[in-house]
Amino acid sequence: MFKFEPILKTLVWGTENWVLSGVPGNESVVAEGPDKGRKITDIYPGQFPLLIKFIDAHKDLSIQVHPDDELARERHGCNGKTEMWYVIGAAEGAHLYSGLKEEIDPDKYVELVREDRIVSVLADHKVAPGDVYFLPAGRIHAICGGCYLAEIQQTSDITYRIYDYNRPGLDGKPRQLHTAEAKDAIDYKVYTDYKTSYTPAEGKPVELVRCRHFSTDLLQLNDSCTVSVDSDFLIFVCTGGSATLNGVTIKEGEAVLALSSDKSVRIVPDGPASFLTTHV
Repeated sequence: MFKFEPILKTLVWGTENWVLSGVPGNESVVAEGPDKGRKITDIYPGQFPLLIKFIDAHKDLSIQVHPDDELARERHGCNGKTEMWYVIGAAEGAHLYSGLKEEIDPDKYVELVREDRIVSVLADHKVAPGDVYFLPAGRIHAICGGCYLAEIQQTSDITYRIYDYNRPGLDGKPRQLHTAEAKDAIDYKVYTDYKTSYTPAEGKPVELVRCRHFSTDLLQLNDSCTVSVDSDFLIFVCTGGSATLNGVTIKEGEAVLALSSDKSVRIVPDGPASFLTTHV
C-alpha cells in the first residue's frame, strides 16, 4: 500500500492537488513507510495510466476540451484524456458545463468563439455533493467557481483551452488559447443526459463509470469491510471521512494505491467514510 506526497498547483482559478500522478515531470513520490522517497515509476512498471486530482475551483475554469488518443498521439505523441468528476462540495449556486445543449458545426464553433458567445451553447448543470459527470475525450466542458471535486483521468496533461473570459494569467498576461486545435477535437453531438445516474448503497461498491480507460465505483461505509484487489492495482480516493487501509491512514482529499500483490485491502473507517475505487 502506498500513499504519496501531494503535488499542489496554484492556478488563476483556484488549486489542484495531484494525489497520484505518473505524468512526466510530475511523478508522485511515496510519502511514508519503507518505500518513502521512491517515485511511482520505481514501484509500477511503465507509465502509470491514471491521474488522480482534487480540484478546488474558486473561479470558473476555462472552457476546454481534450483530444482523444488518436488525435493526441498524432499531434503530441501521448495519450488523450478521458476523465470523470465526483462532486464533493458545492457552494450555493455552484454549476459546471458539460457538453452542448444545441447542435453546432465546426464553422459555427469558430464564429461563437470569435464573438465571445461559446458559453451560450453549453449545457449548464447545477451541482450538489455526490453528483457524477463522465467526460469522454472530445466533450467540451468547464468546472465553475464554488465546485470542489475529485477528478479521475487518463495520464495526460493535454488540454485545449477554447475560451478564458479574456482574463490574465497569474503572470498578468493572457493565457494561451487553443481554439484552432480544439476545432478538430470537439464532439459536436448533443446528448440527452450528461450527468451519471446511480443509486447510493451503504457497504457495497456502486458502479459509476465503466470505460476502456478506467472503471470507478463508489464505496460508502460505516463499518469495516475487505475489498479484493482483482486487477494490477486499485486506487482508493477518499471523498469523505477517514479510515485506515491495511494500516495506512487516509482522509478526505487523499488517495492510496494498492497493487495486485496486496491481494485485498481491509478498510476500517473512523466513522462514516466514502471512497472512489478505481482501476484499469
